[in-house]
Amino acid sequence: MLKGTIIKLVTISLMFLFAVSTFAFSHKEGNPMVEMKTSKGVIKIELFADKAPITVKNFLMYVNEGFYEGLIFHRVIKDFMIQTGGHKPDLSRKPTHPPIKNEANNGLSNKRGTIAMARTADINSATSQFFINHRDNSNLDYKGEGPREFGYCVFGKVIEGMDVVDAIANVKTGSKSGYNDVPLEDILIEYAKVISK
Repeated sequence: MLKGTIIKLVTISLMFLFAVSTFAFSHKEGNPMVEMKTSKGVIKIELFADKAPITVKNFLMYVNEGFYEGLIFHRVIKDFMIQTGGHKPDLSRKPTHPPIKNEANNGLSNKRGTIAMARTADINSATSQFFINHRDNSNLDYKGEGPREFGYCVFGKVIEGMDVVDAIANVKTGSKSGYNDVPLEDILIEYAKVISK
């Protein structure tokens, strides 16, 4: 009886130590987190540095430069996505660093709550703009090497603040300065900062 209890306790202790060490290892190996405060609330994002290293490095460069502060969510489509990272309240664009390689072929899907890079028809044109998927958008996933099939690179996911994403997605939008789906009230990024590495 006593021997069985001791074996159970040892087994549980080893399982606990393994779980802790595994967590510490995965945490150390990557997946930095970014806190983004918007005028609608705080969104916390886990970044998949192992799956999209170029994209995560690029995103963190902009975060650490304070690039996103004062920018707006300039394209909001409920039940699709909310986009930001490039425009000031007057819809003028902020100068960016050169575009990066598209890492959409990384096995990740544009599911609700994931964050992905925005781009033009050019596959490798992403710079600072990104969007958060408001629903599962598998049509945006990598499906082939052509411009239409290459997809949009997922590089992280919202771990806290999907209620904020929902609130942004539900604002009234319209046309402004030649852009469609622009929120009628400015939704600002007050800051974005790394909170864990």
